[in-house]
Amino acid sequence: MPELPEVETIRAGLDPHVRGRTITRAHVWHPRIARTSESPHALEQALTGLQIESTARRGKFMWAVAQKGQREPRAIVMHLGMSGQLHWHEPAAAPLARKRHEHVRLEFDDGSVLSFVDQRTFGRVEVVPLLVTQQGDRVPTSAAHIARDPLDPLLDLAAVSRRIRASRTPIKTLLLNQAVVSGVGNIYADEALWATQIFGGRRGRALRVRDVSAVLEACREVIERSIAAGGTSFDTLYVNIEGQAGYFERELQVYGREGQNCRRCGAVIRRIVISNRSHFYCPHCQRGRLIRG
Repeated sequence: MPELPEVETIRAGLDPHVRGRTITRAHVWHPRIARTSESPHALEQALTGLQIESTARRGKFMWAVAQKGQREPRAIVMHLGMSGQLHWHEPAAAPLARKRHEHVRLEFDDGSVLSFVDQRTFGRVEVVPLLVTQQGDRVPTSAAHIARDPLDPLLDLAAVSRRIRASRTPIKTLLLNQAVVSGVGNIYADEALWATQIFGGRRGRALRVRDVSAVLEACREVIERSIAAGGTSFDTLYVNIEGQAGYFERELQVYGREGQNCRRCGAVIRRIVISNRSHFYCPHCQRGRLIRG
């Protein structure tokens, strides 16, 4: 599933192509992708004529701020779900044939095309109003419940730390809670916990202030390194808008390395399940035990 680094890689690649462009025609072929709209046709109408002002992201949510005439700006939200991809096509002389699993196509005023391809159809496209936050930035109404992410300069680290330290929930689970801090998926939570030598089963209230600060900083750092590498691609379900895979898998220290040796101490990496999610960790570097109940 695309996580923050993968979504940010896609957003950053898309932004220079669509900024200032107007959608002249929209095709919505699969009703599930338009499930938050009245109908696929209604989504097509909402998209057509929108001029894109900018792109933005919070956690795994990505959107474009767009406007139609003198109306209030709206958000074009493209949530990738588990297998969604955005493919960019430069203007071509011949019409573009529809791809397999292509469910949405946006045609722009210069002849370029953006395709939303989703094999499992868990993703969605929607046009929704924008909300202005207390800090002055704008977010789609459908993403208003999502907390700020580790890369957001407006993230209140002290408030996040207090919430984590007041909880009996394991730190691994708290990092995956999008209402606490967004964008930290399974891969990057495990990598950050390994970097700080903290076992994912430790409860939030058992951690010191400096422990929580170190984990949040490690989340930011590992996410930035992944973005620099183009994200993590374990299969063909994640590629950037040019169809290229990310290379951060080569830098993973624990995630997906069960049975292999820890690169820091040599112990064998283990995998356990915490709150129905896999947790990869080093039993020597990250000592602790999972307390049930």
